[in-house]
Amino acid sequence: MESATYSVKLKALIDEFKLELLRGGEGYEDTPIVIEDVNRPGLQLTGFFDHFDPKRIELLGLVECTYLGGISPQARRDAFEKLFSYPIPALIITRSLEPYPECMEMAEKYDRTILRTSETTSSFMSDLIGFLNNSLAPRITRHGVLLEIYGEGVLLLGESGIGKSETAIELVKRGHRLIADDAVDIKRTENKLLVGTAPALIRHYIELRGIGVVDVRQLFGMGAVKEQQEIDLIINLEHWRNDKIYDRLGVENLYTEVLDVQIPTLTVPVQPGRNLAVIIEVAAMNNRHKKMGYNAALAFTQQINQHFDQALSQQNQEKSR
Repeated sequence: MESATYSVKLKALIDEFKLELLRGGEGYEDTPIVIEDVNRPGLQLTGFFDHFDPKRIELLGLVECTYLGGISPQARRDAFEKLFSYPIPALIITRSLEPYPECMEMAEKYDRTILRTSETTSSFMSDLIGFLNNSLAPRITRHGVLLEIYGEGVLLLGESGIGKSETAIELVKRGHRLIADDAVDIKRTENKLLVGTAPALIRHYIELRGIGVVDVRQLFGMGAVKEQQEIDLIINLEHWRNDKIYDRLGVENLYTEVLDVQIPTLTVPVQPGRNLAVIIEVAAMNNRHKKMGYNAALAFTQQINQHFDQALSQQNQEKSR
């Protein structure tokens, strides 16, 4: 599935930060917030609206209120009338400051939403941007299984029936945690990390052919599941093909691009007799080793090269005698 533009309702923001409602516009709870940027309308209160984006939430802090207190009531009325003539989603007043009468008057005229918080402006703005970045992050849904294995987020991909869910159950029995089965919602955070979670409808459930749907949380306990996990490694499971050459050393690093983020990727062939759970555990630990600066494949290759260099040097010395 392709990535899409997401929105978050104003009610979710109000509930998250426990904002005080001073005035609610019509249908304010369902007002969609579609942009993570937040604006402090200092310039707009002076009449400068070039490049003004009305989709942003507006924050009124101590600096803006102090400026407004130094101008006449009519000038304040004009300033708020110009600001509220734009369809802004909401104006939030920080530090529990009292709104000016002209502000409420113009909010009534243009049916705008006024909210208030006791937090300082900078602190609240930082938290708000973080919340919006998380809520509006680009995202896609992939068919697969996501697990946490030794602290690594491992996404198992492969065609239906390859054994992803059965392998996941074995890994859960071995003490690892399930995040999502069948459908994995993946979003990109502001730090360009990929975080996966399960759709709410199927969270904690896993389908096993021949048994049906089981509740992992109920069967194995709360320690067997996790709400979300950063994706560190993608493993493609595929049926073993005799005509295909598989990487024997692991020197070449392969990646899969998801939402413009490169994720290390392995292809693991599946055939009877292979213990996939153990293989995937080793893959997760090896990926963690690589992130910490140790690559076993490179170390092995260097050791082999050093051995042949020494053997060749010794052979040359014997010939020169």
